[in-house]
Amino acid sequence: MLKEDLVKVLEDALKLNWEKPCFSDYGSDPLTFGEVAAKIKEMHALFEALGIKKGDKISVCGKNSTSWAIVYLSAVTYGAVIVPLLNDFSAEEIHHLVEHSDSRLFFASEYIIEKLDSQLFDTVEAVFKLEDMSAVYSKEENLNSKVAETVKNFAETQTVTKENLSFEIPEKTDLATIVYTSGTTGFSKGVMISHNCLMANIQYAIDSLPKGGDAMVSFLPLAHCFGCAFDFVLQFARGLHIVFISKTPTPKILIKAFSEVQPFLVISVPLILEKIYTSKIRPLLETKKMRILMAIPGIRQLIMRKIGKGISDFFGGKCYEVISGGAAFNPKIESFLLKAGVRFTSGYGMTECAPLIAYTDYADNRKIGSCGKIMTYLTAKIDNPDKKGIGEICVKGENIMSGYYKMEKETAEVLDSDGWLHTGDLGRIDSDGFLFICGRLKNMILSSSGQNIYPEEIELKINYMPFVNESLLLDAGHGKLIAFVYPDREKMKAENVADEQLPEIMEKNRVELNETLPAYAKIAEIRIHPEEFQKTSTKKIRRTLYTHLVDKKKGFLKH
Repeated sequence: MLKEDLVKVLEDALKLNWEKPCFSDYGSDPLTFGEVAAKIKEMHALFEALGIKKGDKISVCGKNSTSWAIVYLSAVTYGAVIVPLLNDFSAEEIHHLVEHSDSRLFFASEYIIEKLDSQLFDTVEAVFKLEDMSAVYSKEENLNSKVAETVKNFAETQTVTKENLSFEIPEKTDLATIVYTSGTTGFSKGVMISHNCLMANIQYAIDSLPKGGDAMVSFLPLAHCFGCAFDFVLQFARGLHIVFISKTPTPKILIKAFSEVQPFLVISVPLILEKIYTSKIRPLLETKKMRILMAIPGIRQLIMRKIGKGISDFFGGKCYEVISGGAAFNPKIESFLLKAGVRFTSGYGMTECAPLIAYTDYADNRKIGSCGKIMTYLTAKIDNPDKKGIGEICVKGENIMSGYYKMEKETAEVLDSDGWLHTGDLGRIDSDGFLFICGRLKNMILSSSGQNIYPEEIELKINYMPFVNESLLLDAGHGKLIAFVYPDREKMKAENVADEQLPEIMEKNRVELNETLPAYAKIAEIRIHPEEFQKTSTKKIRRTLYTHLVDKKKGFLKH
């Protein structure tokens, strides 16, 4: 167990940064750490008045906001278990997960509450609106009067100062949070994260990153482990001002926010950087004039430096590093950005590790295609490796989940008797300790000749090809691999390419791609998919939704 206690670290952050700005919703005035401390203690008084005990579950659902963050911190520092739910879950799933988690209180944004029937809750005793913390449903009569009385009494009898601020420290093995996955199977499991498990992530990041910085822009979903741990809890512990983006983080919104806030770090997903490249940089590089200039070594270097500076300016100009995670990064784009001097790195993790498994600083001789080295508090092994050293990634250590909530069978399937977590991801570790992800074990395709095919690796290549936005590779049986492609409509419009031209373009892509693939992995056909593929919150395609597109028994596409 770590010597550090999560709640003590949170308490110290409040005291050490009392007068500094802590949280603000983008465009609004910030709350100081001292003001946040007072709101947390007021929330504790409310929990106590409502009979909430240590270990009770409290759900929260809504877009990133100051109120969301205060509910989260209030629950964790009280000793309750916070249950963050993704706001893009369906109404039925939100209702089910609130009940499944045995939550006694539910805090949600108004638009979430409007699509739920609160009276159908069995375990929930009260529902509060995040916007103003008013009770919109309660099994107890006149709850709003009780809330008002509690708030009034707190204001009259308690003054919160950094000298008297104190939280009871839970056991390190106590649950801090239950995080419901939004996996590619579409089946949500409640991952039980202890205080020690979350603290391992925070402490590792504190030790790995340079000190300094003033502010962060939080735009990844806080209900997802990646955004919650590193956009929010870590930065709070480091004493940074966190600016929450509650709207959909479009490039226009992000450019403005980054310019104004000038964040110290940017926690992102590959899609953001890849969109910058495909929409802004690649069209420029493909012009005849630029191709000529890029062929001249000295001028090429100048152009690359200018592109790198432009991307750095996009992130506010003071960003130490962009950390990308949640999905695989296209190695060709990654290589280009690194050569341009963009300070970014890729990490790897999963909810069951809260979430970090591997990371390496951008300056630490990181390798293209790698997601870094295994973090300090974990040990890793590659289970049942093939001739290329590729096998299932297994880890054990400080930041491993306690299990899936009320799902012993599913827990036993991934946590073995020796404490190894079987991630379900395929990868290899090279002689320098760098981890390379090859795909999901369940997605691996076994060729007719017995060779392993990793569809994610081929999809990354397809996605880099002309007029491709995203792709999905499926096994049609009888040795046939079919790629479904959602085209790049913006590029088509810019270059006046009609739908009728796509089949010829994609056939050319297929022939070119197959020249880079071994015989057993060649693509039989590329088909146009009419719409974007449905994805998880980390932008991974929900593959199981599309298996119906092929008939493996007959070896052909379904029409």
